Amino acid sequence: MLTNKRVVVTGGTGSLGKVLTRRLLSGEIGEPSKIIVFSRDEAKQHQMRVEYMNRGAVTDEVIYRNFEQLLEFRIGDVRDYDSVVSVLRDADVVFHAAALKQVPACEYFPFEAVRTNVLGPQNVVRAIHEHDLPVETVIGISTDKACKPVNVMGMTKALLERVFMRANLDCRQTRFVCVRYGNVLASRGSVVPLFCEQIRNGGPVTITSSDMTRFLLSLEQAVDTVFAALREAQRGETYIPRVPSARIEDVARALIGTREIGTEVIGIRPGEKLHEILISEEEAHRTTARGDYYVIRPILPELRLSRVSEPLLEQEYSSADDVMSFDATAALLERNGLLTLDDRPPEGELLR
Repeated sequence: MLTNKRVVVTGGTGSLGKVLTRRLLSGEIGEPSKIIVFSRDEAKQHQMRVEYMNRGAVTDEVIYRNFEQLLEFRIGDVRDYDSVVSVLRDADVVFHAAALKQVPACEYFPFEAVRTNVLGPQNVVRAIHEHDLPVETVIGISTDKACKPVNVMGMTKALLERVFMRANLDCRQTRFVCVRYGNVLASRGSVVPLFCEQIRNGGPVTITSSDMTRFLLSLEQAVDTVFAALREAQRGETYIPRVPSARIEDVARALIGTREIGTEVIGIRPGEKLHEILISEEEAHRTTARGDYYVIRPILPELRLSRVSEPLLEQEYSSADDVMSFDATAALLERNGLLTLDDRPPEGELLR
Protein backbone atom coordinates (compact mmCIF):
# COMPACT_ATOMS: atom_id res chain seq x y z
CA MET A 1 0.00 0.00 0.00
CA LEU A 2 2.90 2.36 0.69
CA THR A 3 5.21 1.00 -1.99
CA ASN A 4 7.09 3.85 -3.67
CA LYS A 5 5.29 6.39 -1.47
CA ARG A 6 6.97 9.26 0.34
CA VAL A 7 5.91 9.14 4.00
CA VAL A 8 6.22 11.86 6.64
CA VAL A 9 5.93 11.10 10.36
CA THR A 10 5.51 14.30 12.37
CA GLY A 11 6.62 13.83 15.94
CA GLY A 12 8.58 10.85 14.63
CA THR A 13 10.95 10.71 17.61
CA GLY A 14 8.15 10.15 20.13
CA SER A 15 7.16 6.76 21.53
CA LEU A 16 4.56 6.09 18.85
CA GLY A 17 6.62 7.72 16.11
CA LYS A 18 9.58 5.44 16.77
CA VAL A 19 7.53 2.23 16.67
CA LEU A 20 5.61 3.50 13.64
CA THR A 21 8.89 4.20 11.83
CA ARG A 22 10.22 0.73 12.65
CA ARG A 23 7.03 -0.86 11.33
CA LEU A 24 7.16 1.26 8.17
CA LEU A 25 10.73 0.12 7.57
CA SER A 26 9.69 -3.52 7.92
CA GLY A 27 7.74 -3.28 4.67
CA GLU A 28 4.62 -4.92 6.11
CA ILE A 29 2.36 -2.47 4.25
CA GLY A 30 4.65 -1.84 1.32
CA GLU A 31 8.10 -0.40 0.81
CA PRO A 32 8.12 3.42 0.82
CA SER A 33 10.61 5.30 -1.31
CA LYS A 34 11.26 7.71 1.56
CA ILE A 35 10.39 7.94 5.26
CA ILE A 36 10.93 11.38 6.79
CA VAL A 37 11.09 11.68 10.58
CA PHE A 38 10.05 15.27 11.29
CA SER A 39 10.50 16.73 14.78
CA ARG A 40 12.09 19.61 16.64
CA ASP A 41 14.27 17.53 18.99
CA GLU A 42 17.74 17.19 17.50
CA ALA A 43 19.01 15.04 20.39
CA LYS A 44 16.27 12.43 19.94
CA GLN A 45 16.79 12.47 16.18
CA HIS A 46 20.51 11.86 16.64
CA GLN A 47 19.86 9.00 19.06
CA MET A 48 17.35 7.43 16.68
CA ARG A 49 19.71 7.86 13.73
CA VAL A 50 22.56 6.16 15.58
CA GLU A 51 20.28 3.27 16.57
CA TYR A 52 19.49 2.61 12.91
CA MET A 53 23.12 2.97 11.85
CA ASN A 54 24.04 0.19 14.25
CA ARG A 55 21.02 -2.03 13.67
CA GLY A 56 21.62 -5.16 11.61
CA ALA A 57 18.19 -6.70 11.22
CA VAL A 58 15.32 -5.28 9.23
CA THR A 59 17.09 -2.08 8.24
CA ASP A 60 20.52 -3.01 6.88
CA GLU A 61 19.88 -0.58 4.05
CA VAL A 62 19.47 2.34 6.44
CA ILE A 63 23.06 3.57 6.62
CA TYR A 64 22.66 7.22 7.42
CA ARG A 65 23.45 9.58 4.59
CA ASN A 66 20.66 12.05 5.01
CA PHE A 67 18.66 13.05 1.91
CA GLU A 68 20.06 10.02 0.06
CA GLN A 69 18.76 6.97 1.90
CA LEU A 70 15.34 5.61 2.73
CA LEU A 71 15.20 7.07 6.24
CA GLU A 72 15.62 10.83 6.48
CA PHE A 73 15.65 12.99 9.60
CA ARG A 74 14.49 16.56 9.32
CA ILE A 75 14.47 19.21 12.04
CA GLY A 76 11.32 21.30 12.09
CA ASP A 77 8.30 22.31 14.11
CA VAL A 78 4.63 21.79 13.27
CA ARG A 79 4.01 25.20 14.82
CA ASP A 80 6.02 26.80 12.01
CA TYR A 81 4.04 27.02 8.78
CA ASP A 82 7.04 27.37 6.46
CA SER A 83 8.66 24.33 8.04
CA VAL A 84 5.51 22.28 7.50
CA VAL A 85 5.21 23.40 3.87
CA SER A 86 8.80 22.36 3.23
CA VAL A 87 8.48 18.84 4.65
CA LEU A 88 5.10 18.13 3.01
CA ARG A 89 6.04 19.38 -0.45
CA ASP A 90 6.66 15.90 -1.90
CA ALA A 91 4.75 13.80 0.65
CA ASP A 92 2.18 11.17 -0.31
CA VAL A 93 1.14 10.05 3.19
CA VAL A 94 1.40 11.94 6.50
CA PHE A 95 1.15 10.38 9.95
CA HIS A 96 0.58 13.33 12.27
CA ALA A 97 1.83 12.24 15.70
CA ALA A 98 3.38 15.53 16.87
CA ALA A 99 1.70 16.67 20.09
CA LEU A 100 1.98 17.96 23.60
CA LYS A 101 0.38 15.06 25.47
CA GLN A 102 1.21 15.39 29.18
CA VAL A 103 -2.04 16.31 30.93
CA PRO A 104 -0.57 18.41 33.81
CA ALA A 105 1.86 20.23 31.49
CA CYS A 106 -0.99 21.18 29.18
CA GLU A 107 -3.01 22.45 32.16
CA TYR A 108 -0.20 24.76 33.25
CA PHE A 109 0.73 25.86 29.72
CA PRO A 110 -2.58 25.72 27.84
CA PHE A 111 -1.67 28.01 24.96
CA GLU A 112 1.47 25.98 24.27
CA ALA A 113 -0.85 22.98 23.87
CA VAL A 114 -3.03 25.01 21.51
CA ARG A 115 -0.01 25.99 19.42
CA THR A 116 1.17 22.39 18.98
CA ASN A 117 -2.06 20.39 19.08
CA VAL A 118 -4.35 22.77 17.15
CA LEU A 119 -2.23 25.21 15.14
CA GLY A 120 0.09 22.34 14.18
CA PRO A 121 -2.67 20.34 12.46
CA GLN A 122 -4.04 23.54 10.94
CA ASN A 123 -0.60 24.22 9.45
CA VAL A 124 -0.71 20.76 7.84
CA VAL A 125 -4.13 21.50 6.33
CA ARG A 126 -3.16 25.01 5.27
CA ALA A 127 0.05 23.82 3.61
CA ILE A 128 -1.79 21.17 1.57
CA HIS A 129 -4.65 23.52 0.66
CA GLU A 130 -2.72 26.70 -0.18
CA HIS A 131 0.04 24.97 -2.12
CA ASP A 132 -2.17 22.31 -3.71
CA LEU A 133 0.17 19.61 -2.44
CA PRO A 134 -0.47 16.08 -3.79
CA VAL A 135 -0.83 14.47 -0.36
CA GLU A 136 -3.08 11.41 -0.58
CA THR A 137 -3.77 10.69 3.10
CA VAL A 138 -3.27 12.40 6.46
CA ILE A 139 -3.86 10.39 9.65
CA GLY A 140 -4.21 12.33 12.89
CA ILE A 141 -3.32 10.65 16.17
CA SER A 142 -5.91 11.50 18.81
CA THR A 143 -6.72 10.24 22.30
CA ASP A 144 -9.57 9.08 24.49
CA LYS A 145 -9.17 12.38 26.33
CA ALA A 146 -10.64 14.11 23.26
CA CYS A 147 -13.99 12.47 24.03
CA LYS A 148 -16.00 14.68 26.41
CA PRO A 149 -12.80 16.54 27.24
CA VAL A 150 -12.24 17.99 30.70
CA ASN A 151 -8.57 18.87 30.30
CA VAL A 152 -6.58 21.06 27.93
CA MET A 153 -4.85 18.13 26.30
CA GLY A 154 -8.20 16.52 25.47
CA MET A 155 -9.75 19.81 24.35
CA THR A 156 -6.93 20.49 21.92
CA LYS A 157 -6.98 16.92 20.60
CA ALA A 158 -10.73 17.20 20.07
CA LEU A 159 -10.04 20.28 17.96
CA LEU A 160 -7.39 18.32 16.03
CA GLU A 161 -10.10 15.83 15.10
CA ARG A 162 -12.45 18.58 13.94
CA VAL A 163 -9.72 20.47 12.04
CA PHE A 164 -8.83 17.33 10.09
CA MET A 165 -12.47 16.39 9.55
CA ARG A 166 -13.27 19.83 8.10
CA ALA A 167 -10.13 19.64 5.91
CA ASN A 168 -11.83 16.98 3.78
CA LEU A 169 -14.10 19.73 2.43
CA ASP A 170 -11.23 22.05 1.55
CA CYS A 171 -8.63 19.57 0.27
CA ARG A 172 -10.67 17.37 -2.03
CA GLN A 173 -7.67 15.39 -3.25
CA THR A 174 -6.60 14.44 0.30
CA ARG A 175 -8.22 11.98 2.70
CA PHE A 176 -8.06 13.15 6.32
CA VAL A 177 -8.88 10.56 9.01
CA CYS A 178 -8.12 10.10 12.71
CA VAL A 179 -7.43 7.35 15.19
CA ARG A 180 -8.39 7.62 18.84
CA TYR A 181 -7.12 5.29 21.55
CA GLY A 182 -6.39 5.09 25.26
CA ASN A 183 -3.37 4.70 27.52
CA VAL A 184 -0.43 3.25 25.60
CA LEU A 185 1.56 0.86 27.76
CA ALA A 186 5.08 2.09 28.44
CA SER A 187 4.93 5.11 26.14
CA ARG A 188 7.06 8.04 27.26
CA GLY A 189 5.42 9.84 30.18
CA SER A 190 2.73 7.23 30.75
CA VAL A 191 1.92 5.56 34.04
CA VAL A 192 3.86 2.30 33.58
CA PRO A 193 7.33 3.92 33.29
CA LEU A 194 6.46 6.08 36.32
CA PHE A 195 5.46 3.04 38.37
CA CYS A 196 8.60 1.16 37.29
CA GLU A 197 10.82 4.06 38.31
CA GLN A 198 9.10 4.31 41.70
CA ILE A 199 9.53 0.55 42.19
CA ARG A 200 13.25 0.75 41.34
CA ASN A 201 13.60 3.52 43.93
CA GLY A 202 11.91 1.44 46.62
CA GLY A 203 8.48 3.07 46.48
CA PRO A 204 5.96 4.10 47.39
CA VAL A 205 4.03 3.71 44.14
CA THR A 206 1.68 6.68 43.86
CA ILE A 207 -1.91 6.05 42.76
CA THR A 208 -4.25 8.92 42.08
CA SER A 209 -7.41 6.97 42.96
CA SER A 210 -8.10 3.33 43.78
CA ASP A 211 -11.18 3.50 41.50
CA MET A 212 -9.42 4.96 38.45
CA THR A 213 -9.64 2.90 35.24
CA ARG A 214 -7.95 3.24 31.86
CA PHE A 215 -8.06 1.56 28.47
CA LEU A 216 -4.77 -0.26 27.88
CA LEU A 217 -3.05 -1.12 24.61
CA SER A 218 0.50 -1.65 23.48
CA LEU A 219 2.45 0.57 21.11
CA GLU A 220 2.19 -2.21 18.54
CA GLN A 221 -1.62 -2.19 18.86
CA ALA A 222 -1.57 1.59 18.47
CA VAL A 223 0.33 1.23 15.19
CA ASP A 224 -2.05 -1.58 14.14
CA THR A 225 -4.90 0.91 14.56
CA VAL A 226 -3.07 3.51 12.47
CA PHE A 227 -2.46 0.97 9.69
CA ALA A 228 -6.10 -0.20 9.79
CA ALA A 229 -7.23 3.39 9.30
CA LEU A 230 -4.74 3.82 6.47
CA ARG A 231 -6.08 0.74 4.70
CA GLU A 232 -9.81 1.13 5.27
CA ALA A 233 -10.96 4.50 6.63
CA GLN A 234 -13.15 6.78 4.57
CA ARG A 235 -12.78 10.55 4.65
CA GLY A 236 -13.59 12.05 8.04
CA GLU A 237 -13.84 8.77 9.95
CA THR A 238 -12.28 8.07 13.34
CA TYR A 239 -10.94 4.60 14.14
CA ILE A 240 -11.24 3.21 17.69
CA PRO A 241 -9.58 -0.05 18.78
CA ARG A 242 -11.58 -2.47 20.90
CA VAL A 243 -9.23 -2.84 23.85
CA PRO A 244 -9.52 -3.93 27.49
CA SER A 245 -9.58 -1.60 30.46
CA ALA A 246 -8.04 -2.05 33.88
CA ARG A 247 -7.91 -0.45 37.29
CA ILE A 248 -4.72 1.55 37.64
CA GLU A 249 -4.37 0.14 41.15
CA ASP A 250 -4.25 -3.37 39.64
CA VAL A 251 -1.56 -2.23 37.19
CA ALA A 252 0.52 -0.98 40.11
CA ARG A 253 -0.01 -4.16 42.15
CA ALA A 254 0.94 -6.36 39.20
CA LEU A 255 4.15 -4.41 38.57
CA ILE A 256 5.08 -4.50 42.27
CA GLY A 257 4.57 -8.24 42.38
CA THR A 258 6.09 -9.83 45.49
CA ARG A 259 8.31 -6.85 46.34
CA GLU A 260 7.72 -5.26 49.73
CA ILE A 261 6.73 -1.90 48.30
CA GLY A 262 3.73 0.10 49.41
CA THR A 263 1.29 2.28 47.50
CA GLU A 264 0.08 5.77 48.30
CA VAL A 265 -3.16 7.39 47.12
CA ILE A 266 -2.36 11.01 46.25
CA GLY A 267 -5.57 12.23 44.60
CA ILE A 268 -6.48 13.01 41.01
CA ARG A 269 -4.08 15.35 39.23
CA PRO A 270 -5.22 18.58 37.52
CA GLY A 271 -7.28 17.73 34.46
CA GLU A 272 -7.60 13.98 35.08
CA LYS A 273 -10.78 11.91 34.79
CA LEU A 274 -11.66 8.97 36.99
CA HIS A 275 -12.63 6.98 33.88
CA GLU A 276 -11.86 7.60 30.22
CA ILE A 277 -14.32 7.42 27.32
CA LEU A 278 -13.48 6.40 23.76
CA ILE A 279 -16.94 6.92 22.27
CA SER A 280 -19.52 9.30 23.74
CA GLU A 281 -23.29 8.84 23.86
CA GLU A 282 -23.58 11.53 21.19
CA GLU A 283 -21.20 9.60 18.91
CA ALA A 284 -22.75 6.18 19.53
CA HIS A 285 -25.46 6.62 16.89
CA ARG A 286 -22.75 7.34 14.28
CA THR A 287 -20.62 4.34 15.27
CA THR A 288 -20.28 1.13 13.30
CA ALA A 289 -18.05 -1.93 13.52
CA ARG A 290 -15.30 -2.73 11.04
CA GLY A 291 -13.20 -5.77 11.86
CA ASP A 292 -11.56 -5.33 15.27
CA TYR A 293 -12.39 -1.64 15.39
CA TYR A 294 -15.21 0.76 16.06
CA VAL A 295 -15.54 3.48 13.44
CA ILE A 296 -17.15 6.84 14.19
CA ARG A 297 -18.71 8.33 11.07
CA PRO A 298 -18.07 12.07 10.52
CA ILE A 299 -20.35 14.58 12.19
CA LEU A 300 -20.46 16.68 9.01
CA PRO A 301 -23.28 15.35 6.78
CA GLU A 302 -21.37 16.25 3.59
CA LEU A 303 -18.81 13.55 4.44
CA ARG A 304 -21.18 10.69 5.22
CA LEU A 305 -21.36 8.25 2.35
CA SER A 306 -24.18 6.28 3.97
CA ARG A 307 -26.24 6.24 7.13
CA VAL A 308 -25.71 3.83 10.00
CA SER A 309 -28.90 1.79 9.89
CA GLU A 310 -28.83 0.75 13.54
CA PRO A 311 -26.70 2.26 16.30
CA LEU A 312 -24.00 -0.22 17.27
CA LEU A 313 -23.71 1.14 20.79
CA GLU A 314 -26.52 2.08 23.12
CA GLN A 315 -24.29 3.97 25.52
CA GLU A 316 -20.85 5.50 25.73
CA TYR A 317 -17.78 3.28 25.46
CA SER A 318 -16.13 3.82 28.86
CA SER A 319 -13.13 2.32 30.63
CA ALA A 320 -15.45 1.75 33.60
CA ASP A 321 -17.24 -0.97 31.63
CA ASP A 322 -15.98 -4.56 31.53
CA VAL A 323 -12.88 -3.89 33.63
CA MET A 324 -10.34 -6.73 33.62
CA SER A 325 -9.67 -8.75 36.74
CA PHE A 326 -6.33 -8.40 38.49
CA ASP A 327 -5.12 -11.70 37.00
CA ALA A 328 -6.09 -10.60 33.49
CA THR A 329 -4.33 -7.27 34.01
CA ALA A 330 -1.15 -9.00 35.16
CA ALA A 331 -1.33 -11.35 32.19
CA LEU A 332 -1.66 -8.41 29.79
CA LEU A 333 1.40 -6.72 31.29
CA GLU A 334 3.34 -9.97 31.11
CA ARG A 335 2.46 -10.47 27.44
CA ASN A 336 3.88 -7.04 26.75
CA GLY A 337 7.15 -7.77 28.55
CA LEU A 338 6.50 -5.41 31.43
CA LEU A 339 6.73 -7.83 34.36
CA THR A 340 10.28 -8.66 35.43
CA LEU A 341 11.80 -10.76 38.20
CA ASP A 342 14.18 -8.05 39.41
CA ASP A 343 14.29 -4.28 39.70
CA ARG A 344 15.77 -3.55 36.30
CA PRO A 345 13.55 -1.57 33.91
CA PRO A 346 11.51 -3.83 31.63
CA GLU A 347 13.05 -4.37 28.24
CA GLY A 348 11.40 -3.69 24.92
CA GLU A 349 8.72 -1.05 24.67
CA LEU A 350 9.68 0.74 27.88
CA LEU A 351 13.08 1.58 26.46
CA ARG A 352 11.88 2.76 23.09
